[in-house]
Amino acid sequence: MITVTIYKDSGQYAGFTAKGHAGYAEAGYDIVCAAASALTVNCLNSIEAFTEDTFRGEEKDGYLSCRFPAGLSDQGRLLMDSMVLGLTDIQNNYGKPYIRIEIKEV
Repeated sequence: MITVTIYKDSGQYAGFTAKGHAGYAEAGYDIVCAAASALTVNCLNSIEAFTEDTFRGEEKDGYLSCRFPAGLSDQGRLLMDSMVLGLTDIQNNYGKPYIRIEIKEV
């Protein structure tokens, strides 16, 4: 299962962690894993390309983590909102056995 934890500080995005593999299908054919990876990586790439926001991140097989030490601009928040919407739609369509979205206040 993929677990995506969205960290918020006083209601504002502080970062997120995505870890695990969906197990929906064999490696290379797992559309749940591919979709979650595309959304999370694209979110960070978009924040980097389209905003002045900064983040610290770590990526390895089945793991992506980032923190926003200075917070996010309006554009950065919109990009995170879009990522969370997409991931929530995947969870609603494929179910919690494959992907789980958690929001934690830090």
